[in-house]
Amino acid sequence: MTKNAATTTLPGGCQQKSQSEAAPAAGKGAAVYLTRDISPEALVRIYEAVGVKAEGRVAVKMSTGEGSNPNYLKPELIKDLIAAVDGTIVECNTAYGNAPEDQQDERSTSENHWKVIERHGFTPRFRVDIMDEEGEIRIPVRDTTHIKYDIVGGHLANYDFMIALNHFKGHPMGGYGGALKNLSIGCASPNGKAYIHSAGKMEQLDMEKLWTEEYIGDQDGFLESMAAAAQAVTDYFRGKKGIIYINVMNNMSIDCDCVDHPEPVKLEDYGILASTDPVALDQACVDIINNQEVTATNDPTDLISRIDQQHGVHTIEHAAAIGLGTRKYHIVSIDK
Repeated sequence: MTKNAATTTLPGGCQQKSQSEAAPAAGKGAAVYLTRDISPEALVRIYEAVGVKAEGRVAVKMSTGEGSNPNYLKPELIKDLIAAVDGTIVECNTAYGNAPEDQQDERSTSENHWKVIERHGFTPRFRVDIMDEEGEIRIPVRDTTHIKYDIVGGHLANYDFMIALNHFKGHPMGGYGGALKNLSIGCASPNGKAYIHSAGKMEQLDMEKLWTEEYIGDQDGFLESMAAAAQAVTDYFRGKKGIIYINVMNNMSIDCDCVDHPEPVKLEDYGILASTDPVALDQACVDIINNQEVTATNDPTDLISRIDQQHGVHTIEHAAAIGLGTRKYHIVSIDK
């Protein structure tokens, strides 16, 4: 597939020359494809631009959103992509619960999770699979600094190809949520989430102990564990038929889609980015946020502060250090 070269201007005046080829150009790092259009048609176009065809049983890993969170990727936006790849939306249950009055909005049990998925319009419109509903499996990790394996939903084994369809936004603990978080925490069972959050200290979820300082005290260890788990899922699908990554930069609160009542969105929607490299993809999105200018309708200050406070970029740093991908990239605009 041949595309015309174009120049993409990022907010703040940063310009990057995009390349016509799908593979990274020498010295330019990974290709990260970009469209400023956020629409069902654009989501299909950027998937096609990546140049890797989803084959076999296709898992589309995304968050269907906490019960009262309005910022998740909506069924209307994703419908054409799901149809194009004949995909199944895959999720896992969470490792936290809400207060009794909010339990109808939680996703810590399959019973409640299914109610939220239906209320948000994903069923019966799409095939949806809560991957840990019938158990979990362990898959190998290459980086054993903190975790010795990755504990994922057991149904992961039912799929040949994954599209990591990520909503890029902030996150209370990780600083930001993008491809690396969706691959790691997103694919982990509740036990796996506890294992990652505790940097390998807790293998069986204990809700009363998990969020204590004893288990959640090593922030960099948590971030490094996320990178290791993300690499495990990537390796798993690269050993099958493949995996690609798409980040949608819209409704960017400083809070994740897992937060029931997120902080207001202060950033304008930016676009959709995609790559065969999750490290380059997340780095490109963080760079876009850092290059945003403050205007009357667009203020990146809080999100930048959230990422900095939680040392969020360290997930990207460690993922690059362990060989998951590269932080070097070039932007390829697919817009005419």
